[in-house]
Amino acid sequence: MHIGRIFLSFLILLTFLSFGTMGIIAQEKTESTEIPSEKPIVSEEQATDHDDHHKGEDLPYWSVIPFVLILLSIAILPIASHTTEHWWENNNNKLLIAVILGGIAFGTLAYYGWVHTIVHTIVFEYIPFIILLGSLYYISGGIVLRGDIEATPLNNSLFLLIGAGLASFIGTTGASMLLIRPLLNTNSERKHVVHTVIFFIFLVSNIGGSLTPLGDPPLFLGYLQGVPFTWTFGLFPEMIFACSILLVVYFIWDTAMYRKESQKDIAFDKSNVTPINLSGQVNFIWLLGVVLSVAFINQNYIPAIGENPYLGFIREFVMIGMIVMSFMTSKKEYRIENKFTLHPITEVAYLFIGIFVCMIPALVLLEANGASLGVTESWQFFWATGLFSSVLDNAPTYLTFLSLAKGYLGYTTVAQILANPAAEALLKAISVGAVFMGANSYIGNAPNFMVKSVAEENKVKMPSFGGYMLYSIGILFPVFLLITWIFF
Repeated sequence: MHIGRIFLSFLILLTFLSFGTMGIIAQEKTESTEIPSEKPIVSEEQATDHDDHHKGEDLPYWSVIPFVLILLSIAILPIASHTTEHWWENNNNKLLIAVILGGIAFGTLAYYGWVHTIVHTIVFEYIPFIILLGSLYYISGGIVLRGDIEATPLNNSLFLLIGAGLASFIGTTGASMLLIRPLLNTNSERKHVVHTVIFFIFLVSNIGGSLTPLGDPPLFLGYLQGVPFTWTFGLFPEMIFACSILLVVYFIWDTAMYRKESQKDIAFDKSNVTPINLSGQVNFIWLLGVVLSVAFINQNYIPAIGENPYLGFIREFVMIGMIVMSFMTSKKEYRIENKFTLHPITEVAYLFIGIFVCMIPALVLLEANGASLGVTESWQFFWATGLFSSVLDNAPTYLTFLSLAKGYLGYTTVAQILANPAAEALLKAISVGAVFMGANSYIGNAPNFMVKSVAEENKVKMPSFGGYMLYSIGILFPVFLLITWIFF
């Protein structure tokens, strides 16, 4: 069977189609971003390590079949029939799919000698990933933002603007979980709400988290690789450009939808206004504890972690401690009032254990065959990183393309990239592509799925996997084309 080869070819084809579209734009650039041909000297030991890291030619293309199947399960089962939709609603069934397909991928990878990669992925990527998301999700669930302001286009736009601003500092997950329920409550009198949740995912769950390593997992991984904490502040022009366009588009869209609401619903919304007030503020202390643990408990501040990575789990123990403190100091009624359940984070945990294991062959093959993509320019790195981030989790995709950039440049450290302005442009393109285009699908970034799940718990019928991508292609891709033309 050649399904794996077909899938990889499909991804590469998508990339080249985008590159072809961008080629005309790139030719009009007057400012050169040519990388100097002189490469730094790489020791024989470094070269050997580099070759081992990129070894992947032995892994067959069909090994991506479990990953294809788990994507198809997420896309098709919720909409195939009423029976499969009901079956898929049970998180245990999602876990069953993840275990079966993850087990097949596990066996294949083990057979071809990739056990170390599996262990590293689960222990040092999945576990910290889910503990971070879980801590932000649980702690923010203890903060109650009460009130029901009018669900006007202006007020909804302010919600999105505030959420996008918070995302860089308390994480896309923290901002999403803090604001999605109040936003849904504000719009509970309206019938047309789906577009608001979709723009919320675009702005709060993804693009808004561009300015600090705390905002989005790819940037945090870059920070651990040696990217300075303040370097991501330089992504502000791209972020503010994208957010401004999307907020204007949203305001126009929501204005049109607002006019479609019945006079009865509008009148009820206006008569049901209650002042905004906040409870559970103590949880901001625990959120700050999570943020500080992410920022400072790593090898940049504790060199011993670099020698013994298991010491890094001090960070995860601190996060779990913050969860315990939130549980002990928050009133139970607050989470009841928030309609808080563990269903969304359980759904993410169950699905992403399968996704993390199943996507290993895809990432290995991408890294091993990445040179064949011909990715050399900043706009190419932007689109290649972004498109793969749409169907793979954006954090490991970021690392893969950072590795490809190092290989192309002949560099071994991020410091070397930052010392070369043209090379730094590649890093910026990779960062923006991973963060922004994580919004292209429900699985591009973990908060996307969590917001979808919370919305559905609140009786908002969200679009299917493919239906959501129609929104992202129609709305986000034109913005990304403009970003390519202006910035890359």
